[in-house]
Amino acid sequence: MTERTDLRGAAASDPHRPLPNDDAVRGDGADASVVMGAGAASATAKVILFGEHAVVYGYPAIAVPVAALTVRADVRPALGGSTIDSALFSGPLADAPARLRPTAVAAEAALTALGAAHTPVAVRIRSDIPAERGVGSSAAVAAAVVGAVADALQVTLDADRHHELVQIAERAAHGTPSGLDARAVRAAGPIWFRSGDVEPLTVAVPLVFVIADTGVRGRTGEAVAAVRALREEFPVHTDEVIAALGDLAVSARDDLASGDAESLGRRMTRAHALLGELGAGDAALDRLAKAALAAGALGAKLTGGGRGGCLLALARSAAHAEDLETALRAAGATDVWATTVPATGAQASDAPAAPAESVPVRPVSRTRTPVGSEQITNVEQTR
Repeated sequence: MTERTDLRGAAASDPHRPLPNDDAVRGDGADASVVMGAGAASATAKVILFGEHAVVYGYPAIAVPVAALTVRADVRPALGGSTIDSALFSGPLADAPARLRPTAVAAEAALTALGAAHTPVAVRIRSDIPAERGVGSSAAVAAAVVGAVADALQVTLDADRHHELVQIAERAAHGTPSGLDARAVRAAGPIWFRSGDVEPLTVAVPLVFVIADTGVRGRTGEAVAAVRALREEFPVHTDEVIAALGDLAVSARDDLASGDAESLGRRMTRAHALLGELGAGDAALDRLAKAALAAGALGAKLTGGGRGGCLLALARSAAHAEDLETALRAAGATDVWATTVPATGAQASDAPAAPAESVPVRPVSRTRTPVGSEQITNVEQTR
């Protein structure tokens, strides 16, 4: 069972502490016979459909990969020391800022686990996933880096071992993450997550979701602390709200399987209100939720830790998603994307696969102000 914590981690860890030495993934160390070529891998963003904050207390969560937002990592052997090329920083990896530490940890963990410890590498990251918005940017970058190292070493990682390596980087970023993000950013479709266990979900009818960026960095740690404080002061009421959020996730699973989009939407809106009661909402999220509902969305809620970040709305159709985009931008959204989850049977696993076809409602802005270690300017997808 995974240790309970906030969805992205209760708090960032000390950026100066030594790299983790995890027995579960420790390799045999450096090997002069190791032959490394060039490797590449990608991962997607994710949104939490239900279960924010409740998952901390043992209730289930539902997450969906977002193929409209991706990150690609390229890794190749380097002469001298390891380097990194990203929008936030380009140069020796040893000189990278603290926000890039999880990326360095991901590379080192993968190299060590695969028998190539201390091998100098050049890491290149290109991403259009907004950081600190509750959509899994740190986990996606780590997943892509781990995959690229494995590809460079011509090693095939199974889903669980890949997950373990990503979790090492997530611990460097967030302390003790639940593991939800690390699973969702590599999933082929919606997943059910509870206490570290994950399984694919059945979706009876296609669903179109619209994701709107408030332009405000999510404050997950602050929100988690607020929920904890509220629970200490008003334990009975807070536990009732948390349990209600868990019940919504259970009922939403049935909605997905039966194809009841209207019921799913109503539960989303109810979840947003409950998360607000817990102190996870903010004015920007509420403003976007109101705008989405006024424009005919079947439901709308914050996604991720809250207090900033992104809003998730359920559109009536792909065409209706365009109307929602207009309304959300008018209400102050700084960027908007749409993702379509197709009708499907149970997915085989959370192993990498082509996620649901997803496209930006409008082309994703290619010039942004970096807001975190994975935020990239002048996105250069080299697929």
